[in-house]
Amino acid sequence: MTAHSLDQQIDQTERIGVVGSPSSTSELALDILASAVNRKLVGEFALFRFQQDGKTHYALGQITEVRLRNVWHEDPTMRSLIRQRGRVDAVSERQDTHQGEMVISAVFCRDGPTYRPSILGTVPATGTPVHLVDDAILESLLAPYRTQLFYLGRVYGSTPRLPLWFKHFDSGPDGAGEAYHLGIFGKTGSGKSVLAKMILLAYARYPQMALLVLDPQGEFAKDVRGNPSGEFRLPMDRVLDRLRKPVEVVGVRDLVLDRWELFARILYESPFFEQLSIPKGENRDLACQTLADRLQRQHVRLADLHTREAFYKAWSLLGNEQVQMVFYRSEVSRNRFNLMYQSASKNEFYTRYWLPVAQLFREDRPEARKVDDLLYRLLRPEEGNRPLVVIDLSAEQIGRRGLDSPPLPLFQSATGAEEESSIFWTETIQALVVKRLLEGIRQAAESAYRENRSLNTLVLMDEAHRLAPREDPEDAEKKAVRDLLIDAVRTTRKYGVGWMFISQTLSSLHRGIVDQLRIFFFGFGLGMGQEFRALSELVGGRGRALDLYQLFRDPHSSFDTASREYSFMTTGPVSPLSFAGTPLFFNAFNRVEEFLEANGWADVR
Repeated sequence: MTAHSLDQQIDQTERIGVVGSPSSTSELALDILASAVNRKLVGEFALFRFQQDGKTHYALGQITEVRLRNVWHEDPTMRSLIRQRGRVDAVSERQDTHQGEMVISAVFCRDGPTYRPSILGTVPATGTPVHLVDDAILESLLAPYRTQLFYLGRVYGSTPRLPLWFKHFDSGPDGAGEAYHLGIFGKTGSGKSVLAKMILLAYARYPQMALLVLDPQGEFAKDVRGNPSGEFRLPMDRVLDRLRKPVEVVGVRDLVLDRWELFARILYESPFFEQLSIPKGENRDLACQTLADRLQRQHVRLADLHTREAFYKAWSLLGNEQVQMVFYRSEVSRNRFNLMYQSASKNEFYTRYWLPVAQLFREDRPEARKVDDLLYRLLRPEEGNRPLVVIDLSAEQIGRRGLDSPPLPLFQSATGAEEESSIFWTETIQALVVKRLLEGIRQAAESAYRENRSLNTLVLMDEAHRLAPREDPEDAEKKAVRDLLIDAVRTTRKYGVGWMFISQTLSSLHRGIVDQLRIFFFGFGLGMGQEFRALSELVGGRGRALDLYQLFRDPHSSFDTASREYSFMTTGPVSPLSFAGTPLFFNAFNRVEEFLEANGWADVR
């Protein structure tokens, strides 16, 4: 489109005001026209033209505040009169002036037939017309980047769609050249999970980009399987199929652990030794480490721990006095242990306490996947459409949370006889599995870096505040996971690995992670107390932006689901309209059809 056509488009849009005084290059005062004073202006996207260095420039920004002033009403004599009469016809309303505040977020310079980014290096003259922005104007300005744009919603309180871009982490025309870390924050019900799924689909457009989701709740796994939950039933499975993105969902039943230290730690967490009178503590830790070490010496494979032969070897080792002396030095303690050991039912211990732990290491489970094999398929540098892998870490898909329920029939033995067992699962075991995955990702990233290639991978982590809390966790394994995450966000970016953290709170997520995030999305629920203080620090004390954020309504305060507004404030290099670093505000789409149509997927139903 020619510059002449763009100017015609601007002239045809509604003029809401003019540049007023005082104004600066960071914040402009707008004198609102009488024809626009009854419009909802806060949040609207506006534009004005001005000359700078002999070239035509176009500045865009959001109106963050509107103030009313009537100097006659401020006079003490008039106030006394108004107190008696209620209004004075000669001055009330007629002498009102409305002034708005506009924060500039982007400036474009006309450069021949195209427009390039610029800055507001001067203040335009008072009286410069200010127009409302519509979709047609944004499309004209951003025409060269049309294929890169992605839409999550509309400008806050307005109708134009807010153009965003999510570039892959490698080089090239659609690449950012480096990895970004993203954060999505907001209370339960603020729409952050749906927003994360939309963003995930934005990155899924790139065949060369791999995606990994660590899913503690199982929500993402349901969506990519075609079983979306909640009101916004996003058909992720059909969109991914249209994009020809390979998808794999791996549950705990399918994941094969492959480290002896993991076996020792999981056995420690299980009731196995508790039933033999060894409570949690140093003695149980020694017992687990010793048993794992002795089994390795006897050439027992991790993959064979589920067999009765491996269990009988382990049971025999526990009856050995020399082994017992490692974790119980006093004879009294050993006698108590032996009393429990001799009276225990070997078959019950195998079925109820040993097998649920050993199944995590079993390779002949249906569709079992080793961690290393899974990560290799995800991170391998081969050409083609790289996959989206969801690791379902929820207890729901295991069938139960611990060992209190009756065992579930899962597998058949080599002889064909069915063996009953369930997989042992707790939050600590979940943390151990996450730790193993993180270690694998970091090793793969370091290896790729030595080969001078980028992994071009995004890792999404839901419920991030549970795995990386600000306060030190009491559990040593959870603390190790947190430390590993902090190290990962500091080091893996240069390897081409970006992280996206989803959390209900901002202040409870470890500061070492928050400080490394480049792109933020803030939903409803961070407007008070400690959360608001943390938000103020991140936004840099931009008072007008924070004032606008505090106007966000609770989506669930609406009268019906159709009128719900899921509002977000975003900062960082996420939009071609925010290269000035100012926050942008938008309402996420609350209808699936709108989202699909805006991003060229209208045929997906």
